[in-house]
Amino acid sequence: MSAYLSVKALHILAVISWMAGMLYLPRLFVYHAGRPRGAEPARTFETMERRLMRAIMTPALVVVWLSGLFLAWSGGFFGAGWLHAKFALVAAMSAIHVFLERERRAFAAGTNARSPRFYRILNEAPTLLMVGVVFLVALKPF
Repeated sequence: MSAYLSVKALHILAVISWMAGMLYLPRLFVYHAGRPRGAEPARTFETMERRLMRAIMTPALVVVWLSGLFLAWSGGFFGAGWLHAKFALVAAMSAIHVFLERERRAFAAGTNARSPRFYRILNEAPTLLMVGVVFLVALKPF
C-alpha cells in the first residue's frame, strides 16, 4: 500500500501543477492577444508561455497519465463506470492541452488571429472539466 499512496501523492501534485498551467496559460493568451507582434511585452509573453508549457504543463501531463493509470490498475478500478467518465474528462483536458500548445506556437510564429475574448471563454473549459473530475473521484457515483 505504501507504493500506492506514494504514487497517489505524486498524482495529486502533478494534477495541481498541470491545472495551474491549464488555468494560467489561456490567461496569458488573453493579454498576449492584445499586444502588437514583436513588441517587448509580446516577446515576454512568448517566453513565459513557452517555459510554462515545456517546464511545467507537459511534464505534469505525462506524470498525471502515468501515475493515474498506475493507480487505476493497482486499485482495480478499470471496471468502474466513474473511472471511465473520469478518463473521458481527462482526455478532453489533454486535447485542450494540445490545442493550447498549437495556440502557443501560433503566437510564437506571429500567426495568431484569435481575440482576447476567445481566450477568456476558453479559460473556462479546464475549470468545468476539473469540477467534473473532482466530483467523479470524490463521489464515485457509478
